Amino acid sequence: MSFSAAMPASLHQQLAGHLLRADGQEDVCLATYAPSTGATRTSAVLDRAVLPGPGERAVHGNASFTGSYVVRAAREAASAGRGVAALHSHPGGSGWQDMSGPDYDTERSYALLVREITGLPLVGMTMAGDGSWSCRSWDPSGTPEHGESVRVPGTCFRVTWNDQLRPPPAATGSQLRTVSAWGETAQASLARIRVLVIGAGSVGLDVALRLAATGIIQVGAMDFDTMEIINRDRMIGATAADVRLARSKAEVAGRLMRLAATAGSPAVRTHDLSVCEPDGLAAALDYDIIISCVDRPWARGVLNSLAYADLVPVLDGGIGIDTFDDGAMRNAVWRTHLVTPGQPCLVCNRQLHPAHIQADKLGLFDDPSYIRGAAISAQPRRQNVATLAASVSASLLAQFTSLTVAPAGMGSPGPVRYALSTHTLEHLDIPLKPGCCFETQVSAGDGRIPLTGIHDAARKAREERRVRQNQPAVRLRRQLAEIGDWLNGR
Repeated sequence: MSFSAAMPASLHQQLAGHLLRADGQEDVCLATYAPSTGATRTSAVLDRAVLPGPGERAVHGNASFTGSYVVRAAREAASAGRGVAALHSHPGGSGWQDMSGPDYDTERSYALLVREITGLPLVGMTMAGDGSWSCRSWDPSGTPEHGESVRVPGTCFRVTWNDQLRPPPAATGSQLRTVSAWGETAQASLARIRVLVIGAGSVGLDVALRLAATGIIQVGAMDFDTMEIINRDRMIGATAADVRLARSKAEVAGRLMRLAATAGSPAVRTHDLSVCEPDGLAAALDYDIIISCVDRPWARGVLNSLAYADLVPVLDGGIGIDTFDDGAMRNAVWRTHLVTPGQPCLVCNRQLHPAHIQADKLGLFDDPSYIRGAAISAQPRRQNVATLAASVSASLLAQFTSLTVAPAGMGSPGPVRYALSTHTLEHLDIPLKPGCCFETQVSAGDGRIPLTGIHDAARKAREERRVRQNQPAVRLRRQLAEIGDWLNGR
């Protein structure tokens, strides 16, 4: 398991105000965190600063804190089921910081005490003068495991990389135009962000391909559906052979992403799962940013939760098309929005109804009688068409660029809505709701609202696909196709 840390932008600002002193001296403080456990990565998600009281720390060029301060913070953390992070500043430093001898000795001396009280490892963190972070987790033997990154999601996605564990990739010749748009520094960071696209249909496939073409090393696609002939008019690059060979949408996306990738050593990942399944959620937590191209309430509810609880920003969007009674188009409207601490959740911006999450989990959205009684459109996304899907993917990619590159330092614009009939772009002013059950779960980590479970539709789709692929004729065609793919890739 790799290790990383994350904190909301508001906490980053509070800690910076304490640790980066006007007199240039080092300072220290403590914070609490919750573990967020993915399939291959564990993150310490910080939720609250525990600032020192009178006599609990000394500033003398360097800085130190007392054992009683550590015990107080550890007890507060333990009562909330959380761990302790010890933070100090290197005002003259920039970027990822190594530990000095005193840093090492101080953190090591308290690591066992903190574990005994909280049951969780001590996390050490250093803030450099430029606002960069570094992190490490202390194991029971008293050895630090250095993290690979520290993430600070907000309207801008700030991340500090450990260049030893996640070295910056060299730009390739295929990326010259891309690098010219935002510079080598932005590209070196952008390329290392792990991005997962959930829903590899018309919009998701287009988004995934363009991320791979941008030079992002690890782009993942998650979808449990099987290719059908009705997908051909919207999934550009999918073929009739994909339908005959019973390929999953994730498999098709993986093939096309590898063809589009411009990174020197791309690491395309595919997940034949639903994010509503425990394994799907664990896979999603290995990524830094998620782009949601799903249309079912249960999946959107899970993503809405992890955006706050696990500090993984989610970019979500969709389209609705209205027609007159005679079948002529009345209008098409698409929306995109960032879901992260400090921004309204999908419930608050009216893109998700809490009651629909449980109804979908119970399978009621596949029950025609329930759909009629609830006056819900069972499959709204089937109205989507290729010419308009590109507009949704373009808006999601623009949101992604604003979040990660922040042109002119502006960051995410917030929720936006575009009406095709009048060609009107609206910036939606949606306030935060202090009592929102999702927005109050910031940095809950593994203590998040439990929404995953057995996903009958995903299990059924995988089983039906397995049966089809095991038919002798289909199996032979797949083997021949794999040989052809291998020959073309030589």
